[in-house]
Amino acid sequence: MKKAIIFGATALALAITAPQAMATKAKKIKIGFVTTLSGGPGVIGKDMRNSVRVALDHLGNKMGGIPVEVIFEDDQVKPEVGKQKTEKLLHKDKVDIVSGFIWSHVVLASRNSVVKAGKFLIISNAGTSKIAGRLCHKNIFSTSWQNDQVPMAMGEVLNKRGVKSLYVIAPNYAAGRDMVAGVERTFKGKILGKDLTKWPTQLDFSAELAKARASKADGVFIFYPGRATNAFMRQYAQAGLTKTPLYSVFSVDSLSLPKLQQAKLTNVLGTFSTQFWAPDLNTPVNKKFVSDYRKRFGSYPSHYGAQSYDSIMLIDSAVRAVGGNLKNMDGMRAAFRKADYGSVRGKYIYGNNHFPIQDFFLREVIKDNKGKWTTKIVQKIYSKHQDVYASKCKMKKTW
Repeated sequence: MKKAIIFGATALALAITAPQAMATKAKKIKIGFVTTLSGGPGVIGKDMRNSVRVALDHLGNKMGGIPVEVIFEDDQVKPEVGKQKTEKLLHKDKVDIVSGFIWSHVVLASRNSVVKAGKFLIISNAGTSKIAGRLCHKNIFSTSWQNDQVPMAMGEVLNKRGVKSLYVIAPNYAAGRDMVAGVERTFKGKILGKDLTKWPTQLDFSAELAKARASKADGVFIFYPGRATNAFMRQYAQAGLTKTPLYSVFSVDSLSLPKLQQAKLTNVLGTFSTQFWAPDLNTPVNKKFVSDYRKRFGSYPSHYGAQSYDSIMLIDSAVRAVGGNLKNMDGMRAAFRKADYGSVRGKYIYGNNHFPIQDFFLREVIKDNKGKWTTKIVQKIYSKHQDVYASKCKMKKTW
């Protein structure tokens, strides 16, 4: 009699829990992707969107067998708009995860909205020192870098090349200030002048370039993403600085090079930049990503695109790890921390602040075998490099 009661109770429990277990698996995964799709900077956001689409193609538009919908929103490079779009994604569209973000000041305005909603934020680009440090959070991850790391690598390059003096020009917003701080942190020579220009409206750099020329610095360091790169490079040549070596971060890349080539600004060839990635980075995933991107869109992807591709693949790894149960936040967080997926950069690990610990390279602008301008890796500058702001993050690494 007791056995019958036990068996009956077991059967009843299974009957109750089986539908509940089935109900935990999401029917659709909704990802909100905030980027810039309008104006001059829209070229960056469109590259990110294109790369997300390549990633979804590679996944068959499913994660763990579950259909995926990505909703793109345009932040217009405005913090208040980015926040509005983020809250729309969270509360109207009911997305499961928020991703994207090019600009540091935009993601800073949107961060709290995601955290308060209890959702994951997967940052595809913006590497603000604040989120890497005191504003780190257990539900925020980056697939890019902390802003200072790339210019820090450039500072090391300048030292190795015997550059004794430098003139620095960058836009006056969160990322621009981080870039300047990064190169100042490692460059051992003298900085003869520093200009922080109005962002994003200033496209006339004649005054700054005149001061750079007058300084007679050994080199000029810049950070100008998006359309500002093209304007700056034209004026650099016009200012008679073609014989002064130019060192850049996030400026001369796959987005600016086609226009610079079209304008025949040959002074760009042979210039150097630092980055964690390049189109010729020799990993199986990167080869497939770059090849498929070029077949579909007819151009090289940028690092913005590479990071966006990785954001989707990172999310996929977490969805698969929890069997599609997106309510299992602890399980998803543990999976994110493992970074157990095919990244374009190869294997990397997460630091305590959920920013990648990874390699950084020196890149040179060259012509490829078909005459197109692109970048190639010259040498590795940093191996398994962690950002300096991780020490300000209160999270402790326990994984």
